[in-house]
Amino acid sequence: MAKTLLAALASILLVGAVIYQSEAAFQASLQGLTLWWNIVFPGLLPFLVLFELITAFGLVHGIGVLLQPLMRRLFRLPGEAALPLLFGWLSGFPAGAETTAVLRRHGQVTLQEGQRLLAFSHMPNPIFMLVVLGAGFMHQPELGLLIAAAVWLAALWTAWLLLLTSRSEALPARAAQVQEARLFERAAKAITAARESDGRGFGRALGEAVSSGVQKLMLIGGLIIFTAVIARLMQPLWLFISSGGWWEALFLPALLESHIGTYTAAVLEAPSLAPVLSAAITAAILAWSGISGLLQAGYSTSGTDLKLLPLAGAKLLHAAHAAWFVVLLWKPAQLLLASAPFDFWRLAASALPAVSSNGAWMNSPVPGYFHTQHFPNLWPYTLAASALLMLLLAALYMLARREADIPK
Repeated sequence: MAKTLLAALASILLVGAVIYQSEAAFQASLQGLTLWWNIVFPGLLPFLVLFELITAFGLVHGIGVLLQPLMRRLFRLPGEAALPLLFGWLSGFPAGAETTAVLRRHGQVTLQEGQRLLAFSHMPNPIFMLVVLGAGFMHQPELGLLIAAAVWLAALWTAWLLLLTSRSEALPARAAQVQEARLFERAAKAITAARESDGRGFGRALGEAVSSGVQKLMLIGGLIIFTAVIARLMQPLWLFISSGGWWEALFLPALLESHIGTYTAAVLEAPSLAPVLSAAITAAILAWSGISGLLQAGYSTSGTDLKLLPLAGAKLLHAAHAAWFVVLLWKPAQLLLASAPFDFWRLAASALPAVSSNGAWMNSPVPGYFHTQHFPNLWPYTLAASALLMLLLAALYMLARREADIPK
């Protein structure tokens, strides 16, 4: 009863805040919508559709067989766990959580393996870090590369820490089958068996994949818009109770939504905020993913026994190590920049003239706000990446079918 009354009271207060600050709520919802449409939707939809297709055609099982020895020795995970890592690191959250949930529903990972895999695959979009953040927000493409490297290294380090602190697990029976036959031959057989078991044609599989992906992304968009509005409505109260300082404008956006939080960190101007500290904070925000990112992962894993609280703890650990890796790599990166032109990253910056042509927009009148024209669209980048990945997977499928057809 107490929880019900508290939730009802919070809802009434939220409605009152939206009515009282209708203009601010509208602008915040527009920000969240722009973020979802330009960054999240194009960054995730091609990969979600592609994952459904490769599952229907059995490639998940084949790749799992091929990568089983590597994943088992490095991370004590089954070979199928490579797919959530691949999609999570390529397209950003919650693609990793979505694919991890699929493996857990089919019993291909245990609960403990699923929890570690969920934390390891819940990663920010690499194109956002390298292009939008580095070239767009910070006007320094090489700084985006440094932050991305710190986030990735911290993810590996955190995964190994979680592995060391987890209980020892007996290797499942599938690990003992590695030596039964040649690896590629077993992968080909796994692909063929999974394809025959699914039985759907390409048209039906594609239609169902697109429908499922769009439905999931619609809910994710609602979560992003909702958290953007909450962050904006809570800002006056937070500024009133905080003691002052540069962090007061950064705390709420960083806590609730990582994309808005990284924008706020990038445009924040404070004399006491050193560049290395600003980059470390940005890396920590990306690794944390925000409450919005955690809620997206929670929705993706609904219907499974995967828990959100261990994921939040792992992401806090990841955030702390990401900031530490930025500080650790800062001096070596400066030495490297002194001897390397980084022409490719400068070319990436020139591809975003609306963001990087001038810095007048950096003096945002309201902390946490971004203008809609300052978020470039990720469609060209993610479509190219997913097309390349699809060609590689198609080649693997053809080779596997050919291998399966060769008489032994």
